[in-house]
Formats: sequence, C-alpha cells, structure tokens
Amino acid sequence: MKELNLFLEKLTTAFNNQSFVKITLSKPAFKSDGLLNVYLRLVELKNELNFSATYHYQTNDQVKNYTLEQTQDLLKELLNQKFKVATLFTLTEDFTIQFSKKGKATSRSSSPSFEKKPPISHDKPKVARAKLGKYLNLLGVTDENNVVIPKMADKFKQINKYLEVIESLLKQTDLPKTISVVDMGSGKGYLTFALYDFLVNQKKIDVTITGIEARKDLVDFCNKTAQDCGFEKLHFKHQTIQDFNTKKIDILIALHACDTATDDAIFKGIKANASLIVTAPCCHKQIRQQLKGTTTTNPILKYGIFKERQYEMVTDTLRALLLEQQHYDAHVFEFVSNEHTRKNVMLVGTKSYKKPDEILVNQKIDEVKKSFGISQHYLESLL
Repeated sequence: MKELNLFLEKLTTAFNNQSFVKITLSKPAFKSDGLLNVYLRLVELKNELNFSATYHYQTNDQVKNYTLEQTQDLLKELLNQKFKVATLFTLTEDFTIQFSKKGKATSRSSSPSFEKKPPISHDKPKVARAKLGKYLNLLGVTDENNVVIPKMADKFKQINKYLEVIESLLKQTDLPKTISVVDMGSGKGYLTFALYDFLVNQKKIDVTITGIEARKDLVDFCNKTAQDCGFEKLHFKHQTIQDFNTKKIDILIALHACDTATDDAIFKGIKANASLIVTAPCCHKQIRQQLKGTTTTNPILKYGIFKERQYEMVTDTLRALLLEQQHYDAHVFEFVSNEHTRKNVMLVGTKSYKKPDEILVNQKIDEVKKSFGISQHYLESLL
C-alpha cells in the first residue's frame, strides 16, 4: 500500500537522521478488546535506541519495547486492522495516515508540532526527597557506607513517596510561618524523622514535630536518635492518642493507627482546628463488629473477603464525610503500591473556609448508615 509504505519510509528516515519525536495510533477499529490507543517513543536500552510502545487500555497501560524492524512490522499489523489513524511526529513535519471504513488510505503532511525531542531515558527519573543521612543509618535503613540495605528498599521507597505526598499537600494548605506537627502513632519513627529532615534541613521551614507513641521503648529509642542527629525540634512522647491533648496542631498525622485510633487522631485534629489532617487508616474493625450477626440481603456482603473490603470502604467514606461536615475538604487516594501493602489508602482533610452544605453532607452520612444498617460511626460519636 503506497501510503503505508511512505509512512514507514518517513519513520526510517526520521530514526536515522535523529528527527523522530513520537508516533500515536488512534481511532480504534473496534473497542471490544479495550485498547484505546498506542504511543511510541524512543528509549535507550543497553546503549541502543529502541521504540517503547505504550498500549493504553481502558483499565491499565502496558509497555513493550521494539527494534526499528519490529516496529515497522507492528505498524503493518496494527494500522487499518486495529487503528484507523496514525501520526508520525518529527522535527521537520507531522505526517498522518488515515484509513476509511473500507480500508482506503489517505495521508497528509503538516508543519511540525515539536521543536525539541523528548528525553530518551527509559524511566522518568525519580526525585529522592529523603536525603541519605545519619538518621536513616540509625533507623536501620542504610548501612555504615550510607547505602540502602536491600531488605529496606521498600521502606525507603515508602519514605520518598510519603514526602512527595506531604510536599504536594503543603503547597495546597494555608499554614502559619511556625508549624506544629503532631504524628500520632509514630512507631519507630521512619516517616517522622524523614519528615523533620525534609522540612527543617532541606526546606528550611520552622517546624516542631511531636511524635505520640504508646510503646515506651520506641519513644526512648526515637528521642535518643533525635538527640544523636541534632534534631532539636523533634520530640517523642509516651502517651496514647486518646490521652494526648494540645491546642496547637497545624498538621495532624496518623499513619496506620489501628482501628478507632485513627478516629481518635482525626478528632484531635478537628478539635485543635488543624489546617491539615493526614491519615492512612488501618484495621477497620468497629463497623464490622457492630454489624456482626446481622443478616443482609446485599449479595456483595455474602462473601467474607468482599465484606471486609466493603466495610473498609464504608468506614473511610464516613470518615471523609464527617471531615466535610467539620469544614474540611476530604480526599481519599492510594498512598503506596498494592505490591507493598494492601493498607495503602490515604485519607486527607484540608481545612476549608467555605461553609459546607451541612444538610446535604448529613443526608449522605445517613444514607450510607441506612444502606448498611450502621447505628453510629465511632468518629461520629466523638464529634
């Protein structure tokens, strides 16, 4: 086919003279397989240039790498059969080939859309927000040579993802010049220490961080570590979340506080009028135990594993709605990948100065409770 051969010739020329930018395949011939489009770009693999094809499906993306010859064979296979439009972007022109329903091809050339080529690195470089330092060594994340210990690699990734999330949230939150952070259920302090180092030593923000932990041995360990690192405004207290009281909380953090301890933490944040409440809920037992023994006609709740996940979603949905009721913008999103932990949901409340529609919010809360036969959510009782 003349137009297809011309398309492949232009691809080869662009590859050889280094003017290639990308290819997009669009307008699928049929959507039954869920494949919406395909994007091809150049990547460098083992010091050789290859084409990286991203197959964009309705539910996920898949990436495969090809040589120039394999890419030409791929285009012959996909064009007209699976996609009706393909555009080759180069630094000298945009060249588009289009197929009619009957398979007739037409082509056109237009001025180039790009003046520069994109980077050819295979993966977008990640910004490591957690700087390798003494605290990571004392916490057992790195060895004496300041290298991340292999078995702690996932923890190091989690720390960096956490700092990425916090950095984004701080940009959206109205905070005072001197910030008070309370981390409830701080544990061994991996994320607490990383946050202090990131905010104080890297961002030069005036921050005081207090970790609340019920296990005294961990509190003693963290206080000694903070002292050894010279983290002067990082302190840990031996208390339960319920017993802790302060009027000054700008940022409330509670990651993986078990069951209703998450609700206790959220309540403390609301009571202190915190600007930002960051939680990663864990162990959603209260609703499940409340409904233990009750019969339900909902077929989803017939199976144990679905029932557990459903009650987790219901619990966190009610928490989000109750935050909205208390003048917070609530957001729920994935914190870390499922491959690391299934407890990967983060629930965030940002103080809003816009009055919510309390009637509508309360109506939503009542509807959720009624749908699942819930008498009262624990956080609701605290409020």
